[in-house]
Amino acid sequence: MNDIIEKTRELGELIKSCPQMAKLKEAEAKQAEDEDAKTLMLEFNMNRMNLGRDIQSGKITEEDAVRKNNEAFQKLVSSNDSIREYVEAKNELDKVVSQVNAILNFYITGQAPGGCTHDCASCGGC
Repeated sequence: MNDIIEKTRELGELIKSCPQMAKLKEAEAKQAEDEDAKTLMLEFNMNRMNLGRDIQSGKITEEDAVRKNNEAFQKLVSSNDSIREYVEAKNELDKVVSQVNAILNFYITGQAPGGCTHDCASCGGC
């Protein structure tokens, strides 16, 4: 078990030092300094909380709330460069983590996600 924990720590350090993480940290710092981004994020989060309250009170369906939230998020991302860069960097790091998880899953279960075509350009997961 100790070997697994040690290798996991090593993997975590590798991910922590990968270019995608560096890009995310840079985008995060830029967004944190952007007053417009802070205001937009605060408004977005308030609206999201209001949608949750409206679902609970029966004023709106969960489906409509999700649609409105997604629309608001797209508007948010398209309205501010700092937010857009952060979201793009986060998505890139998430892809790395997803690939790592897919590889781990493959070696643990022997099953490739979605069926492996052996064309790594098409998935990057096995």
